[in-house]
Amino acid sequence: MPLPLPNRNPPFNIIRVSHVSWGVTDLARSRTFYVDILGYLCEDETEDALYLRGLEERNHHSLILRKSETPQVDYIGFKVGSEEDLDLAEQYFTEAGAAPRWIDSYAQGRTLQVRDPFGIPLEFYYEMERRELMLQKYTHYKGARIQRIDHVNVFANDVNAFTRYYVSELGFRITEVTMTDIEDDHSDIWAAWTHRKGNVHDMAFTNGLGPRLHHIGVWVPTATDIINFCDLLASAGYRGAFERGPGRHGISNAFFFYMRDPDGHRIELFSSDYMTMDPDHPPRLWNLDDPSRQTLWGQAAPRTWFEEGSLFSDTEIYPPSLNAKPIIAPE
Repeated sequence: MPLPLPNRNPPFNIIRVSHVSWGVTDLARSRTFYVDILGYLCEDETEDALYLRGLEERNHHSLILRKSETPQVDYIGFKVGSEEDLDLAEQYFTEAGAAPRWIDSYAQGRTLQVRDPFGIPLEFYYEMERRELMLQKYTHYKGARIQRIDHVNVFANDVNAFTRYYVSELGFRITEVTMTDIEDDHSDIWAAWTHRKGNVHDMAFTNGLGPRLHHIGVWVPTATDIINFCDLLASAGYRGAFERGPGRHGISNAFFFYMRDPDGHRIELFSSDYMTMDPDHPPRLWNLDDPSRQTLWGQAAPRTWFEEGSLFSDTEIYPPSLNAKPIIAPE
């Protein structure tokens, strides 16, 4: 099938994915994992939440850990280009019947929350409190030496529809797609990588029971940082956190490692992708049965990687409309 064309003049200007908020069942346990082991900076700590950021980030937070009875995802946050874009977003979602609402959000300016047509909770803002740049404060480089949030990946029950909405309506651009058969004009999209900020992805969609959050991807400086962190994670007693990798994706060219936090949320350590800033940058097309697309080298993904994800709060999930099987590592 032909890929949807991006909306060159979207109703409002999304700059990039900015932050994610999710529930954890034990804040102290999560603080140990994310701050002491993984190496996030804890910018603020309240009675019921931790606000974390990476070393390169000037914004107050890119990951919020909120005390919760269940480890659900509260929302995905996006930065927009201006205060006017917030008003344009409110107008767009109101006219679409999506019932947007203004909320007070810690360390942020005006903040608009809404659900997309598939039920995913989203948050949009322009201003967030700034903090000291820690990029060259090398004594603070701990754990995986996390620099910044890079992307989110979402299980989509209809990847074609999700991709079409974010590209044709909100102006995301496709960088890479996996299709059931790229030689067939009626082929379905099994997964799509879309961006706003000029690299491989801000938001990706993977075929599966959804919508659910598959993972957040966080940028680290080098592949060596990922390998060294694997040693640290194992020796600190977190061997059960390992899920996939390290290895290199064919898609995105990323050097990767996937882990699960104590509540099962999935985090990808991510490095070595490429720039896609040109508006006419051509998408890369992959066949689903091409083993190099998911893993250029390294082990294939385990079954958990295709089946397990984090639920969005108060969001109904549906089975995938596409019945196509990826390559799964032997069990």
